[in-house]
Amino acid sequence: MASLNPVPLIDEAKLNAFMGRAVQDMGAAMHASLVVIGDKLGLYKAMAGAGPLTPAQLAAKAHTDERYTREWLNANAASGYVDYDAATKTYTLLPEQAFALAQEDSPAFLPGAFQIIEALTRDEPKITEAFRTGRGVGWHEHDPEMFQGTERFFRPNYAANLISQWLPSLTGVVEKLKAGGRVADVGCGHGSSTILMAKEFPKSTFFGFDYHAPSIEWARRTAKEAGVGDRITFAVASAKEFPGNDYDLVTFFDCLHDMGDPVGASDHVRSTLSSEGSWMIVEPFANDNVEDNLNPVGRVFYSASTLVCTPASRSQEVGLALGAQAGEARMRDVVLSGGFTQFRRASQTPFNLVFEARL
Repeated sequence: MASLNPVPLIDEAKLNAFMGRAVQDMGAAMHASLVVIGDKLGLYKAMAGAGPLTPAQLAAKAHTDERYTREWLNANAASGYVDYDAATKTYTLLPEQAFALAQEDSPAFLPGAFQIIEALTRDEPKITEAFRTGRGVGWHEHDPEMFQGTERFFRPNYAANLISQWLPSLTGVVEKLKAGGRVADVGCGHGSSTILMAKEFPKSTFFGFDYHAPSIEWARRTAKEAGVGDRITFAVASAKEFPGNDYDLVTFFDCLHDMGDPVGASDHVRSTLSSEGSWMIVEPFANDNVEDNLNPVGRVFYSASTLVCTPASRSQEVGLALGAQAGEARMRDVVLSGGFTQFRRASQTPFNLVFEARL
């Protein structure tokens, strides 16, 4: 009797290629924990600029156990995160690696991303249950490491682009802020973007809003430490209810797609802007068609969207769930549906799209 489910023919070359990729992914997944450990213990910072080191020398510098340090170094060498010299049995953090792993203000700084990955691993049971029920998982329900990791991951990119490229791409905004404008930074999280702008434009007044109260408390402390607490007011508020009006600039950094009712948020932003004001929307880079996002950057963003963005939206009213790869066309529809009449792509990087909306 013929089988009802015949075994498909397996192309051995395709299977081997897939298994090779899977093995790479296994190593990458496990190595994420080692990056977080190296960051927290200061191992990468201890190696930066120090030249070749033995495990014992690094352990002495970082005040860690030599045996654990040696195994950590070997894993990093196998991953290409440090350089190993077999002749001298020493390990070196190359300048390019140090730029990404040890320099906090570098635009390529990576450890924050690995903190996010570790937090999401701990959050997996919540997301699995959301798959079963269709319910959401709010931003506030994530592991606390998620919030710090997000700030550390996004801040270098904002520092590299916000003042030099993104704000100058908007219509007359820099001139207004130099003279003294009003800015609302919505979904501000730990306040990195707000603080960057406040430092650059001391004559302007800034308001940072986020629904997550612990993040707002963090932002207040950070602003005070940065010396700009006198010109930033941080408050707990949602994107559809944040107070104020006659803003010269409203900013949404990597958050509009996370909102349950982005059209409602758009309508509220419109009601708070001055007649010549601008709304800057920073979003993850995405093409409009799925097939055009099937690349390494899209892989990261679709994965983050599955674990963070879609559940966040589903946890709120409406739950439109745009996702992190919504693309320009869908963002345009959201903004124009909120009552704006002008929408354009103002700037972009390999990882971000920057839009300007005006009345």
